[in-house]
Amino acid sequence: MADQSTPGTSSAREIPSPEASPDVASSNASPKGVMSRRRLLGTAGATGLALGAAGAAVGYTAAPSAEEATPLASVGMDTVMFHGKHQPGITTALQARGHLVAFDLAAGAGRREAAALLRRWSETARRLMTGEAAAHEDTDVARDAGPSSLTVTFGFGHSFFARTGLEKRRPVALDPLPDFSSDHLDKARSNGDLWVQIGANDALVAFHALRAIQKDAGSAARVRWQMNGFNRSPGATAEPMTARNLMGQIDGTRNPKPSEPDFDGRVFVPASGDPEWMANGSYAVVRRIRMLLDDWEKLSGKAQEDVIGRRKTNGAPLSGGTETTAMDLDRTDADGNLVVPINAHARITRPDQNGGAAMLRRPFSFHDGIDTDGVPDAGLLFVCWQADPVRGFVPVQRKLDRGDALSTFIRHESSGLFAVPGGAAQGEYVGQRLLEA
Repeated sequence: MADQSTPGTSSAREIPSPEASPDVASSNASPKGVMSRRRLLGTAGATGLALGAAGAAVGYTAAPSAEEATPLASVGMDTVMFHGKHQPGITTALQARGHLVAFDLAAGAGRREAAALLRRWSETARRLMTGEAAAHEDTDVARDAGPSSLTVTFGFGHSFFARTGLEKRRPVALDPLPDFSSDHLDKARSNGDLWVQIGANDALVAFHALRAIQKDAGSAARVRWQMNGFNRSPGATAEPMTARNLMGQIDGTRNPKPSEPDFDGRVFVPASGDPEWMANGSYAVVRRIRMLLDDWEKLSGKAQEDVIGRRKTNGAPLSGGTETTAMDLDRTDADGNLVVPINAHARITRPDQNGGAAMLRRPFSFHDGIDTDGVPDAGLLFVCWQADPVRGFVPVQRKLDRGDALSTFIRHESSGLFAVPGGAAQGEYVGQRLLEA
């Protein structure tokens, strides 16, 4: 629903930048007559990136062209590289399954234990992302599957730095987020010393990675919270199209592209950034946003469209045109009323309505059953990426706080902010430049 975005279909693969290290080959040979994972990856195009509106329960992504559709038979072979300039799972197209999990370091664990843990986690991620088994005590859950676009991404929370004696190296951008009027936050499901994002296009592959990461934590860290999500599966539609969220809205129309000159500046910390260990990294805001679906579904289709500012059928702006037509914010009807209401979500979240503030949104939907009141516990696991949350997430969320029509139908139930360092080079582990400086 937001005019800012969700990576759409998961048919696209992540293409490494020129600075990225070579792909790591799987130890399992491809079956005879089947295109290799490396070759398959090399023929794919990069699509499905997202630029996002912060407190929204929705967003928009450009749909890939028909030529970039992923045949179902190839889903298991799709491979994303672990080593590279940036960590995987940021510009990777949305996967069908996802797990978000936060850990707290165990009592007595400090910098040394954290470094050993990140070393283990990085090696496990590298192996699983190429389709190999975990190095120790593999569960065999994903024995019959390929990598299925598996990505594993690691970040550090505000509390991590005090636990490891690294307070002087904590980024200013990691200062706690301000309070917002839409917050109903559960502290037990918020923040954390360490954060891991797992995504894959196969549920068992994603679960396999989750179990391996949890087992690798050993006595060094314990799970603080875990959230599980999903998106549309590759090949689920007759042709590639922009995704829909649980409110039934086209979700991903105004997605930025890496080809845009300001893309990297909005999403990634520059190579000359401060602190130096965050070079080519990003900051992730993670929020569990409950959708009040029973209330939403009582609205007429026209009322839902007025809340969002876009047609439910095809995502076109209420001012006319197609899904990708620029929204005319000044257009009025015969009675002189704005066609796109003044409090429409798509109007409020536009970067040009927020001093250019924008971010890359890459969420998962969730449904955790029916709560004690008999209503769906469902919504969006909101994840947005930006070079600085003070310039990205915060101003947009403050604007939403002041009068977004969608706010009546959503509730922010948990929150976290994490520093996600740049990608690990060959022979490195994620966070090494912080932990071994």
